[in-house]
Amino acid sequence: MRFQRDQLRVYFIAGTQDIKKGNLEAILKEALEAGITMFQFREKGPHALTGEAKERQARTLMQLCHSYGVPFIVNDDVELALKIDADGIHVGQDDAKIDSFIHQCKNKIIGLSISNFKEYDQSDLTYVDYIGVGPVYQTFSKSDAKPSGGVEMIRRMRNYDENIPIVAIGGITEENVASLKKNGADGIATISSITHSANIEKTVTQYLQYFN
Repeated sequence: MRFQRDQLRVYFIAGTQDIKKGNLEAILKEALEAGITMFQFREKGPHALTGEAKERQARTLMQLCHSYGVPFIVNDDVELALKIDADGIHVGQDDAKIDSFIHQCKNKIIGLSISNFKEYDQSDLTYVDYIGVGPVYQTFSKSDAKPSGGVEMIRRMRNYDENIPIVAIGGITEENVASLKKNGADGIATISSITHSANIEKTVTQYLQYFN
């Protein structure tokens, strides 16, 4: 699946460890129905699935995404992404280096997490389709999250690089999304504001209205 900038508008990220009520498949289906534009399977943490169970879950979720024409991205696990032929891979600064796997991933969407300008300057963006910039606000979805940089970080990153697609991540809510678009984000990435939402359709619709 070819990368298109507008796929970043409402980028849902989740793994089974993020689900407090119900199950990931049902929540993803609801989010897809509501109009999310990309999904990242991020299965990490002490209670995360591994091995065959993780692969089965990934295949099920990917099939669901594809039935809605939405790209399915795997976080960090290059081996899994290649095995199931996912649409893309997202890596962080401490994950596998892109040049170590890019020769196997010519047609895949590649995302990279960047939390500050030092990381941007040290990153080879040759094969990167988009950068996930954050955390913008304080987040409790990631135990290893770096200090938040606020909307100012998005504005400065956009001025620093006028062309690269940017998805803002970290502590995003329906209340704070508007300023992110104004300051140069192409979309928002979120975990808990969807997984914990009492009304997923309303949450996703509110996000979409800012980026449509």
